[in-house]
Amino acid sequence: MSWNEILGHAEIMDQFRRCVQRGRLASSFLFVGPGGVGKHTFARKLAQALLCEKFHSTELDACEVCAACAQVNAGTHPDLMLLAKPAEKNFLPLEFFVGDKEHRMREGLCYQIGLKPFYGGRKIAIIDDADYLNSESANCLLKTLEEPPPRSVLILIGTSEHTQLPTIRSRCQIIRFHPLEATAVAKLLFDKGFVADKGQARTLAELAGGSVERAMDLIDPELQGFRQQLYAYLAQPDGDSVQFAKGLVAFVEEAGKDTPPRRHRMRQIIGFSADFYTELMKSFAQISARNNDAVLRDAIKTAERSWQGDLNKAAVCLQRCLAAMDHVASNANQSTLLESWLDEMTMNGAPQ
Repeated sequence: MSWNEILGHAEIMDQFRRCVQRGRLASSFLFVGPGGVGKHTFARKLAQALLCEKFHSTELDACEVCAACAQVNAGTHPDLMLLAKPAEKNFLPLEFFVGDKEHRMREGLCYQIGLKPFYGGRKIAIIDDADYLNSESANCLLKTLEEPPPRSVLILIGTSEHTQLPTIRSRCQIIRFHPLEATAVAKLLFDKGFVADKGQARTLAELAGGSVERAMDLIDPELQGFRQQLYAYLAQPDGDSVQFAKGLVAFVEEAGKDTPPRRHRMRQIIGFSADFYTELMKSFAQISARNNDAVLRDAIKTAERSWQGDLNKAAVCLQRCLAAMDHVASNANQSTLLESWLDEMTMNGAPQ
């Protein structure tokens, strides 16, 4: 994959290239931004460019054909460490950083990153899901960030710098990734073969809020259908919350028997709701915004006529959505969380 295939982040790429050419590449980075905008893909491409055997690292480019480039693509390069939260875990395990109890500080990222590079170049670690560092893992990682080994590069990938400990934020250069343009999302969907029709790609891109991941979720017609039902319910706050909660829980359970897909669906639903209240706040504040999402736009028009809340109550509902997202990550009981969250949404928009 060339840099030209990484859409929407040319400015960040130029920033890294200038730093490398000046010999001022930092050792620790925190990539933040919405999910599905290419943070991990960018990090992998950066690692490949720094480890390529054919091109000098100051060019910040990769030949794509040497052994090092092939190993980076396969995830087997001995000087590249890739960490991500296991689907069945709530946090990045401590063992990923310091080894298990029998091999403390003789295995794991904090040990491996300090070893001499296998090929004599750099040691690079990419930590996905950095939002899921618990206090133990974060404190272990902090020691490495405080005294990074020579010619090492650590890249943490998350959604916001505010989810990290202040001590970690202060030791990383923060790189902010923004949502992609709808045209870029549509191109990626079509070029990568996720959809076979350009028209469908454009439609999904308009709904995705700049995220390829979210666009791929919306390929599912059942999710699109429930999203429409959800917006209709939120726009009419005097609806039957008990009955809708039953349908909501059932829809989540249809995602599968295992916990990870169910929690992913919960995050999807809560994320849609957050979009609704964000747009409703804009409406109350009389902030005009371009919105090509016809379903959401119609729901907001309905809410403008029937919703009994105001800007502050819409803001409270948005805060409840963000808090619910945190509860999903902390393994809260599925039914209890959804029912209580829905009750809070109803109470804040219901007639006084």
